[in-house]
Amino acid sequence: MIIVGAGPAGSCAAKKLAQQGLSVAVYDRRAEMGCPKRCGEGLDKKAEQLIGAIPRRCIAQDIRGGRLYVPNGKHVDAMANYGGYVLERHSFDKWLAVEAAKAGAHVRVNTLVRSLIMEGGFAKGVKGEIDGEAFEARAKIVISATGAESPLAMQAGIRTPCALNLVDTCVQYEMAGIDLEQPDWNEFIHIYIGNEIAPRGYVWVFPKGNTTANVGIGIVPGAVGPKVLLDRWIASRPRIAQGSIVEVNAGAVPVGGMLKDMVADGFIVCGEAAHQVNPIHGGGIKEAIISGQLAADVVNGCLKGGDVSKKALSKYNELWWTVRGNPMRSVEKLREVFEKISDKDLNELIDILKPEDIVEFSHGAKLSVLASVLARRPSTLLLARHLL
Repeated sequence: MIIVGAGPAGSCAAKKLAQQGLSVAVYDRRAEMGCPKRCGEGLDKKAEQLIGAIPRRCIAQDIRGGRLYVPNGKHVDAMANYGGYVLERHSFDKWLAVEAAKAGAHVRVNTLVRSLIMEGGFAKGVKGEIDGEAFEARAKIVISATGAESPLAMQAGIRTPCALNLVDTCVQYEMAGIDLEQPDWNEFIHIYIGNEIAPRGYVWVFPKGNTTANVGIGIVPGAVGPKVLLDRWIASRPRIAQGSIVEVNAGAVPVGGMLKDMVADGFIVCGEAAHQVNPIHGGGIKEAIISGQLAADVVNGCLKGGDVSKKALSKYNELWWTVRGNPMRSVEKLREVFEKISDKDLNELIDILKPEDIVEFSHGAKLSVLASVLARRPSTLLLARHLL
């Protein structure tokens, strides 16, 4: 079988399928795994239950929790009991790909897949270039795990375009030589919310050591671009502004519009290509890992049963929505609420909500707690109804 894309979704699917004795080829267009990164590089430690212990070379910083700031400057520390990491994505993605190769998958970088080979309505392989030379490869199933910009799903007949209002535009700087703002600053990821600084999104500072961090912004597309707002925010923070920008990343992230149907005859799309991203914070690494492993389980069963039709592969739709889709739909409702809350209400909510509840909200849980708080306020009553 063929997997297009050697990010977390593709590599995790490849490893699991190879461990089950299947012949797997993985093609990635990049010359180097994880580069360029389009990611804040945050991941919670519970992901290790899925992929095993992450090597220290892939980890820039251990994290205890998240520090959430509202517009008036107040903050709350929301700490999950499992903690997390800020990764080095180029090392992390390469590690995942190497693990897939060790399991028996054939991984090939610098390979641009341009199109599917379609026969009788079934995906039967791919065409493209390896090191600039034309190639084609055939397989019983193709998995597309290429990120949000892949045309392959559309070629298979799956509608993947995301509505503009469900896409955040993002800019991130990796900055070095910044100064700590609090003594325990590097033990937390820092999230700054508010309509003035980041409409429908947030500014983030993810430490990668005492004086280095990813500093970025994600917002709903609008009249003012993300770079303008990020530069403005950084300028208001002299201790951060004194640092040097050593890397610039930019891209778009789907924060909704998760696909109901992710399969076609001989074809599955997973990961960010299927909009499988946490809608409240835009994190996609763990979602990609889960989606790739679920896809592998379904593909293995279909190949053993000799049926790779859309009907047989539709088990993936059912499985993913049960395991992740429904909880993420709750998170999407939360995002829809927060984009309508005023800065004034955000300032007041920070004194009411418990830190442990904020962690649960980000996973789509305990939304009834938030709804009950919103229902007590005339300005947010209608938003409370949307959650329930």
